[in-house]
Amino acid sequence: MSVLRRVAWYWLLPVAVAAWELVTRAAQATYFPPPSQIVARLRELWFSGPPSRAFLTDEAVADLVPSLSRLFTGWSIACAAGVLLGVVLGRSSWLSGLVEPLVHFGRSVPPAALLPVFLVLFKVGTPMQLASIVYGVVWPVLINSMDGARHVDRQYIETGAVYRLSRWQRLTRIILPAAAPKIFAGLRLSVSLALIMMVISELVGSSEGIGHRMLEAQSQFDIPAMWAGIVLLGLLGIGLNAAFLGVERAVLGWHTSARTGDA
Repeated sequence: MSVLRRVAWYWLLPVAVAAWELVTRAAQATYFPPPSQIVARLRELWFSGPPSRAFLTDEAVADLVPSLSRLFTGWSIACAAGVLLGVVLGRSSWLSGLVEPLVHFGRSVPPAALLPVFLVLFKVGTPMQLASIVYGVVWPVLINSMDGARHVDRQYIETGAVYRLSRWQRLTRIILPAAAPKIFAGLRLSVSLALIMMVISELVGSSEGIGHRMLEAQSQFDIPAMWAGIVLLGLLGIGLNAAFLGVERAVLGWHTSARTGDA
């Protein structure tokens, strides 16, 4: 399967882009510019600066830096809170029974539906955007952490009790390593959700960022710039996912090796 994926990436993607170029040029559709125009506008907007600044333009500094800082800050807060609360709820049956219905209710509410509430509470600006990202990201991390901590093999816990490990030692040496695969599954889902919530929050209440730039391009009928923002978000998503997969392989190498050995 890995060979087929490489073939698909190296051959099917360029063929699809070439077909997109030919079809859009032939159709001359206003709202669907060819990829060459999109790439040219993408470079003009964000990557035609001086080499001393890594080719970043003033617009790139004004758009990318605030967007990425909000994304990573909101994601970090949500992940820390989700893992902490998830492990506590997963290891406490009575607390889980008390809080879990509220957790499932909260995750069922679409984050975008709460944007008006966040606007009222935090006004337009970074606090509102951070609140939107945190609320949208925390649920998969919380639920996966709770599930992972809850289903730790009882033999591991009993072994820790036999060796008289303290609660902190049992948490750091038994519970967290055993729950790590589930926790990382939630963290991986949260990366894409953080990117989505970053864009949505910037479309609603922001004067800077990638989402605001796309909204501005739409209002000015700058269709190539709008598509350039979409392509940039896609590239960011691919880059963030690849970086997270690298971290996951480094941290959970023992888990991957164990699964390979079992197979």
